[in-house]
Amino acid sequence: MTGIAVLPFENLSNDKEDASFADGVQDDILTKLAKIAHLKVISRTSVMEFRGKHNTREIGDALRISHALEGSVRKTGAWLHINAQLIDTRTDTHVWVEQYDRDLKDMFAIQSEIAQKVAERLHAKISSAERLAIERTPTADLTAFDLYNRAKNFLLTVINASNTNTGKEDLLRAADLLNQAIAHDPTFFQAYCQLAWTHDYLYFHGFDRTPARLPLAEAAVQAAFRLRPDAGEAHLARAWNLYWGHRDYDGALADLDIAGKALPNDARLFELRGYIERRRPGGSQEEALRNLERAIELDPRNVHLLTQTSTSYENLRRYRDDETILDRALAVDPNNLDAKVSRAFVEFDWKANTGPLHQLIDELRVKDSAAIQSMADSWLLCALAERDPTSTADALAALGEHSIGNETVKFTPRFVKGLIARMAKDDVKARAAFITARAEQEELVGTNSDNAGALCALGLIDAALGRKEEALREGRRAVELLPFERDAIGGRRMVEYLAVIAAWVGDKNLACELLGTAIRPPAPVTYGELKLLPFWDPLRGDSCFEKIVASLAPKSN
Repeated sequence: MTGIAVLPFENLSNDKEDASFADGVQDDILTKLAKIAHLKVISRTSVMEFRGKHNTREIGDALRISHALEGSVRKTGAWLHINAQLIDTRTDTHVWVEQYDRDLKDMFAIQSEIAQKVAERLHAKISSAERLAIERTPTADLTAFDLYNRAKNFLLTVINASNTNTGKEDLLRAADLLNQAIAHDPTFFQAYCQLAWTHDYLYFHGFDRTPARLPLAEAAVQAAFRLRPDAGEAHLARAWNLYWGHRDYDGALADLDIAGKALPNDARLFELRGYIERRRPGGSQEEALRNLERAIELDPRNVHLLTQTSTSYENLRRYRDDETILDRALAVDPNNLDAKVSRAFVEFDWKANTGPLHQLIDELRVKDSAAIQSMADSWLLCALAERDPTSTADALAALGEHSIGNETVKFTPRFVKGLIARMAKDDVKARAAFITARAEQEELVGTNSDNAGALCALGLIDAALGRKEEALREGRRAVELLPFERDAIGGRRMVEYLAVIAAWVGDKNLACELLGTAIRPPAPVTYGELKLLPFWDPLRGDSCFEKIVASLAPKSN
């Protein structure tokens, strides 16, 4: 199968703001070529870093492809000049070159023509359905197309961000631009699909868990289906919504089966299938990895995808594979903060060694104050593990009003203050902090009663305050809301925190019984977490707990 990358087109217009217009030309050609099953087409995420670079041999090696399409765009009033060049990256020779001078309104016809010419030169077989997809225009409204492309660039920034804790503003900007594009053209199918993904991303990643966010995503999905009910992109958008918004794995997989027939080169499809398989009860973790690896073939420079694959290795406690994939991510982007932090955490999780994480924190405190602020949650966990009161206070200050935790359970700074005081055996200070934390957590649960993570955090606070019955009831209700049957990983996280609640209220036998379940792969519970973090202090010295910890200890070779 021939592999091709559509590189960023150079903007030759006098108005530099037309850069997004040139990106739109590139993106539409890439999207059309990606519909051809006989080609391997590299995702846009992985090609954008090669903007302005012309060493096609190196690009071919980096992306593992034999051909690259590059070009330039000049827009002058209502006139358009596009230059396109197909290059064999193995020999650095031109396979095909064409120039187009036409009216601006002919832009979409030019893009279709370029895609077809490239496919012909690569001797790709094109089915009648694929040919129709290549010829389809995304919109007849050039203003809507420009707004859409500007939105996609914001979304690309979020995907490529070095820290996934950031990005809310770019997501909101993208949603606004997509809404403007739809206002210009209410039949703009692709804009609805991107808008649904944007709202779902905001919801799932915790930027906005308000009840209003999911209906916005669902409305966009419904609009896409009204326009093109058989389109693969509509089914892919609904699959993401079912996964991120509802944990409906079977429904999402059914949509992916349909989407896959029309989107053979869409890395997001394989990525999502991998995420579903690793969370779906009864899902195959090896199948999850196979899908993630297929996604990486199509999107080899996507650091977020590489770090997500690392998460799968971590859940299976395959730490050497975890190190390898993270080293690959850092080879792509040596400054990627998420990859750096994840790489340091391998030693923490695997061997209860805080050294690499501590070293990274020290380096960032000296060199990059913005970065240390954005990883304050990791700094705080390191300080708690090392029982360092000075570092803990500094990390808490850097945390500000941000929470710590994961996508399932998040803890407020007031809770953390209580945990720190509890660790220091300052009962008066701990109680005051937990009382304050309880008031805000109770309000959060009141506005979102089906949020298992929020209810679980309330249970921990009640356990700290000695409210045993309430704590256990809340923890058990959280497990009911997010059982293994809904989420193999998130469900284990709920059971883990119910074990903490049981430990904090003095029921060590129940805590160990629950923990024995929570550690079964795929499990986010790690040796380092159990060995070092103060959550587990009430169980230290208990023979059952120590046996569990020892079972996760690294084995000597």
